[in-house]
Amino acid sequence: METESIVYFHPMQDMYKMNAAKKHWWESVSLQGRILQAEDAGGFFVPVDCPVPPFYYKNRPWPQEILSEVMEAVLHGAPGLADAFLHPQVMTIVSESMADRWEPRRETRERLAAGLIAACAADRLIQKGRVAVLLGRPEDTDWQMEMTGRLLAPYLPRINSLLFYYEEVEGTDIWEETAVYQEEYGYEYGLVPQMCPYVAAEEGLRCGRERCGGVILDYADEPRYPRVEREERTVYADLTSNLKKEKSCAGRNGQIRYASPLKYLDTIIKSSYDRKIRESNTQ
Repeated sequence: METESIVYFHPMQDMYKMNAAKKHWWESVSLQGRILQAEDAGGFFVPVDCPVPPFYYKNRPWPQEILSEVMEAVLHGAPGLADAFLHPQVMTIVSESMADRWEPRRETRERLAAGLIAACAADRLIQKGRVAVLLGRPEDTDWQMEMTGRLLAPYLPRINSLLFYYEEVEGTDIWEETAVYQEEYGYEYGLVPQMCPYVAAEEGLRCGRERCGGVILDYADEPRYPRVEREERTVYADLTSNLKKEKSCAGRNGQIRYASPLKYLDTIIKSSYDRKIRESNTQ
């Protein structure tokens, strides 16, 4: 199987100043991607750390076309079949016309999610055996259901409760749409997934009164505010890296452990940097 690598473009911090590849910025510009080990991401992909300086010369903002060009150069230098994941701050300085180019592929999002779950949620899945899935855009239901099945496959023998929240669409029968996926859970593991519609509220759609526990997988673009069990620490895997959701989880007094692809990549990069510092201090 060909190597999969994910180049993480993120704003440069002070600790990266010596790592950024800056020639004479007024003549040419380049970025340097630091290739890490697949083990740093649990073997799910090869992470490539690429900090992006906030300016390129005399505090002028990045020319959007040049930024995209040098990012492409890093991407082409990454091992195997490479894709990019952009920190939101970097995405804001990429031209609007290029935004779609820098959206990660669905396969990339799935690899990130699989690594995230293994690193942050696997123990909770095995211990509690409960999962709630907050489905997002109705037009993506098939992909979300397929992805959920693949993400949970290593843990299904220990899962005994599986709850899906969905957005009701007039003229669409969610039971018919998801029948194939639900049958797979039933045939293989004896699971009978629950399907619950979101409820309308002033601020938009919300989860109902059912209490979620164990692990929550969230595909939705906006917060859906699930109710969580009080007696346990739930892992909230926000697959969209939404700041509103992170703030909402932070206000739950440690009741929820928030995780997202963005935080997961940040942790990989920081852990690699810390290990490099420790190794240099022991030499």
